Amino acid sequence: MPLMHFHVVKGARTPEELRSFLDAAHDAMVEAFKVPVRDRYQLVSEREPSHMIVEDTGLDIPRTSKVVLLQVFSRPRGKEQIAAFYKLLAETLHARTGLAPSDLMVSVVENNDEHWSFGHGRAQFLTGELPLPGAKA
Repeated sequence: MPLMHFHVVKGARTPEELRSFLDAAHDAMVEAFKVPVRDRYQLVSEREPSHMIVEDTGLDIPRTSKVVLLQVFSRPRGKEQIAAFYKLLAETLHARTGLAPSDLMVSVVENNDEHWSFGHGRAQFLTGELPLPGAKA
């Protein structure tokens, strides 16, 4: 149930390229975070080039017009799992879409079970409709 929000430069990719990109990112998320395959929530916001500035925090990381800023909203995952996700995501996107690892910036924002409702006005983790982490299914 991580929610992935991709910010990209408008016109830098075709719809087919975007779909391939989203599919690759989802596969990396499923593998790294061990979420169900149908646990897929993705948004793409296309920005005018003048409306998206992604610099390198002094790390000397080159960026191109293909740069992607990804915000991931998720339940707590732990440092090791998040670091593994960053690595796997960069590798998967590079292998399947050609995205240079230098053109990927990711921020993970963690929240708790009460912060999610998947519909019907209910907090499914709290009502028991969805299992809590570590719970026996």
